[in-house]
This record gives sequence, C-alpha cells and structure tokens, in this order.
Amino acid sequence: MITDIIAAKDAALADIEAAASLEDIVALTTRYAGKKGELAALKKQLGSLDSIEQKKAAGAAVNDAMSAVDVALDARRAVLSAAALAEQVENERLDLTEFMGAPTRGHAHLATQAWERLEDVFVGLGFRVAEGPEVETDWHNFEALNMPIGHPARGEWDTLFVDHVPPGGEPGSTVLRTHTSPVQIRTMLAEEPPIYIVAPGRVFRRDTPDATHMPVFHQIEGLVIDRNITMADLAGTIDAFTKAYFGPGFNSRLRPSYFPFTEPSAEFDIQRPDGSWIELGGSGMVHPNVLRAGGLDPEEWSGFAFGFGIDRMAIMRHGVADIREMFADDIRFLEQF
Repeated sequence: MITDIIAAKDAALADIEAAASLEDIVALTTRYAGKKGELAALKKQLGSLDSIEQKKAAGAAVNDAMSAVDVALDARRAVLSAAALAEQVENERLDLTEFMGAPTRGHAHLATQAWERLEDVFVGLGFRVAEGPEVETDWHNFEALNMPIGHPARGEWDTLFVDHVPPGGEPGSTVLRTHTSPVQIRTMLAEEPPIYIVAPGRVFRRDTPDATHMPVFHQIEGLVIDRNITMADLAGTIDAFTKAYFGPGFNSRLRPSYFPFTEPSAEFDIQRPDGSWIELGGSGMVHPNVLRAGGLDPEEWSGFAFGFGIDRMAIMRHGVADIREMFADDIRFLEQF
C-alpha cells in the first residue's frame, strides 16, 4: 500500500507542476486534496490492513503525501497568480506619455522666481534672510506689533485662527500669520542689534480670491535696527531697492500713512519710466512699543521696517492681469516665465 501511496503522490506532484492555469489548480485541489480526493480515498483503506504497525506506516505515508501535495499546490498557485496579475497589468496598461519634442527641464514658479530675485537684491544691499513659523501666536502676530486685544486695526487683517491652545495660552490665541512681521519680533528677541534682515514668506488672510487678492499669498518684509537710524535711511534704502530691482529708469517716493507698528508711517510708491506711479507697500520707523516688545530700549536703538507683496511684484514685473493665474497650475501660463 505504501508503494501505491508514493505512486499517487508522485503523480499528483507531476500534475501540479504541469498545471498551466489557476483553473487547473482548482481542479487538481479537488482531485488530490479534497475530502473525496485520491489521497483521501487511500486513507480510507487503512482499516483493511492487518497489523497496527502497517496502519501506522501507511497512515504516516498518506499524511506526508497530502502535506507534500498541499505545499506543491500553494507554490504553484502563487506562481500562476503572479503570472495572471502580470498579464492583467500588461493588458490594461495605458501609455500616458506625450511627445513634446526634445526633453525639457522644469523651472521655478513665477512667485518663486520673484522671491529669489528679491532675496538676491536685498542681500546685495547688505541684508540677510530671516525666517519664522507660519503658525504663530497672537502675541507675536499682533500684540508685540502694537496691536493689543481690542485694537481696531486687528479687524483689518481677516485673521484665520487655528484650533490649538499653546501651553499657558488661551483658546483663539493661535493664528495663521497674517504678515511676516512676527519674524521681526522673533529676530529682535533672539539677536542683539545691529539687525539688517529681510523676511520673505507665505501668509494667510480670510480673503475671497479675485484678480488682486488670494487667501494665501507671499510677502517680504525688511527690518533695520541700529543706532541713529532715521527716515532718510528708509527713503534711501527704498530708492536703492527700486533701482536695483526695476532698473535705473524707476524712482520711488514716500507718502504719509498709518500703521500701528511704525511711527511715523509711509506708503511707498514707484514711478515707472512713463511717469505713472503705482503703490508698492508700507513702511515707517519702528514704533517704540514694538522695540520694547523685542526687548530693545527705544532710547538707545531706532530702526525702520517695510513690506510688500511678492506675488504683486511678480505680476507687476510681467504684466499679469489676474493674480489667480499664477496658482491655477495651467502649464500654458507657467511655461511663459
């Protein structure tokens, strides 16, 4: 009987090895490994054997045969399943490539180009680049900049609040920064003057997108803290920047204005070669309260600050009519710059 069992096992293994499809494996599983299969039928014949020793030997042989068949079925099933999947993938494969002529490299986004160019200009003027977090505390974003709770100017910023309470803070005291001015406070608290920095970055306001506004946009702000800094230094810096960025045919001017974090404050405009003026951003002498919040004595130190939109600079430079075009991911628009 053991000879019959070995012969049945060898025949089963040979059939399994020759199986060409998963359907064949299903049929062979029923034929050899099922309860009514050929090996199961041999197991039922154990009762006809004469001695206990013969039954034990034959039973062990049947169990070994059934185990070998199960292992062989699993292995062959895995191979055929992988082959079937590969065939399906190949049959369903889509060619998503598009012929675009000679291979081309991508380039920096229009806003990134303006960001990097502005950094280069200010670094050339003696500034260094500073950074800060986009999620800010109410204190850094408003209070340290001379806008305490209840200050009417805070209502003009359309603030987006974050559902997070910092240690020791209160609900509603965490915001997405509305400007990059908090970097000025963090720099003053972390470093000793003199300070000459520009702080480019992404800012957030609850604005409805239109041709000139986006709820997420980019700003760059400058800060100078040193001894004996005056409005003349601010005006000279703005004029030097204007000529370095736009060209020698452009001029600048300051117009009186109001900002809570500077005193006196001024809007600055640039004059194009055709004589027309366009508003660029805000500026002014750092308010004494802001210097105190930064840990500096306003009797010893003075400084100026300025800021404007990077995205606006980009659309002005390239004559883009709608700022939303910059963020629509239309390759036809982006590849022009």
